[in-house]
Amino acid sequence: MTTRNFVLIVTVFLSLISCKKNSESKQASAENTTHLPNYGNVDLDNVFTKAESQLGDKGILTGYIDQYYKKIWEGGDLSGGVLVAKGDEILYENYRGFGREGNQMPIDKNTPLHVASVSKTLTAMAMLKLVEAGKIKLSDHLTQYFPGFPYPNVTVQTLLDQRSGLPKYEYFIAKIQPAPAELSKAFITNQDVLNMLIKYKPELARDTDTGFMYCNTNFAMLALLIEKITKTPFPQAMKEMVFQPLKMEHTYIFQEKDIPTAAQSFYYGGKKLYPLDRLDLIYGDKNVYTTPRDLYNFSKAMFSKDFLKPDLMQMVFTPYSNEKAGMNNYGLGFRMKIFDNGEKLTYHNGWWHGTNSVFAHLLKSKVTIVAIGNRYSTKVYTALALSGLFEDFPVQKDKLHSVMNDNKDTLNAGHEVFGE
Repeated sequence: MTTRNFVLIVTVFLSLISCKKNSESKQASAENTTHLPNYGNVDLDNVFTKAESQLGDKGILTGYIDQYYKKIWEGGDLSGGVLVAKGDEILYENYRGFGREGNQMPIDKNTPLHVASVSKTLTAMAMLKLVEAGKIKLSDHLTQYFPGFPYPNVTVQTLLDQRSGLPKYEYFIAKIQPAPAELSKAFITNQDVLNMLIKYKPELARDTDTGFMYCNTNFAMLALLIEKITKTPFPQAMKEMVFQPLKMEHTYIFQEKDIPTAAQSFYYGGKKLYPLDRLDLIYGDKNVYTTPRDLYNFSKAMFSKDFLKPDLMQMVFTPYSNEKAGMNNYGLGFRMKIFDNGEKLTYHNGWWHGTNSVFAHLLKSKVTIVAIGNRYSTKVYTALALSGLFEDFPVQKDKLHSVMNDNKDTLNAGHEVFGE
C-alpha cells in the first residue's frame, strides 16, 4: 500500500469518527433540551373569515377614533401608541412621543413599551399551554413544587383567577422587621419573593379561594412555576413558547441587561423620569415590553381555534369572582365587565410607575384595542371606552360620550373607574 493511499484511508476513517461523534453530540444535546410547548400551530394569516373582518361604516368609525386620538392623546400630550383592529384589518393606529429621556427613541410601531399588568394575560396563556400539554394541572398545589411553601390551599388556578389570598409582595416585604437581607439588594427577584414567603410566613390577606383579591404575587409565583416546569428561565421560556411562535418580534421580558436600552417611563407631564426601584425586575405580573402590533398578534392567536383547547379557552373568559354581585369580575389572567344586558367585555389594564396600558379582546366582534402610554396619565384608560363602538356595552358608550364631551370626572378618573 502506498503512503498516499494509507493517508487517504486514515483521513476517511477519522472523518467518519468525527461525523459519528458530532451526530451523537447533537442527539445528546437534543435529549437534554426541554421541548417547550408553543403556539406554532396557529396560522395568524388565516384566523378570521372575510365576514369577521368586515366592518360597516368603516370610514365613520375610523374618523371617530381619529377624533378621539387627537382630543385625548394629542390634546393631552400623551406618549405611546394606540391600535384598533377588527379581524385581520388594523382600522387605526398612531404613535407619538419618545421612549427615553432627552427626546431619544421616537416611538413608532416597532418600539417596545412596558405594558405593566397586561403582562398577566401572557403569563396566564403560557401556564395554560403547560396545562394543555399535561405538564401541570390547574388543581395542583404550590406545595408540590415549592418545598416549605406555607399556604397549603393555594393552587395553580387560585393564582390565575386571583383567589389565592396571598399577601401582596410590594407591601408585605416592606413590613418585615428587621429588614431581610434581600432588601439590601438593588433589585430583588421572584425567587427572593418566594424565599421571603417561606421564611417569614406572612399571614394570608384573606382565606384562599373565598373571594377575589387582585395580587401581583400570584403572577410572580406563576412565572416561577413556569421556570420550574420548563427548566428554562422565564424570559427564554416566554420567548420560545409565546413570542416567537406568534411572531411577536419586538416583545421581550425586561431584565437588568435591558436597562440601558429599554424604553423608560415618566411622571405626568413627561419632564421627569420615573426611576427604577428594587421591585422593577420581578416578572410574570409585569415586565413584558411589547408593541401594539405584537399584542394584536397575540389577540389574533386567541381568536384562533388552534390557540388552546376549547375547554381551556372557555375557562379563560369565565368569571370566577361571583361572591359579590357587580359588573367587574376576573377570569384566568383576564378582567371582564359583565353588563346588565348580559354582554361581556374582556380586557386587562396595566399600571406601573409611569406606565399605563389597555388591552381589550372583544369576543363577539373580534376587535382588539391596545393603548400603551409611558408618560403617566389615567387618560390612557379612556381607550377601553372605544369598545362601545363595536359591541352593546352601554356603560362604555356613556363613558366614550363623556370623554368626547370634556366630562372632567371621566377624563381624570383613575383606577377606580377604569381598573388596573
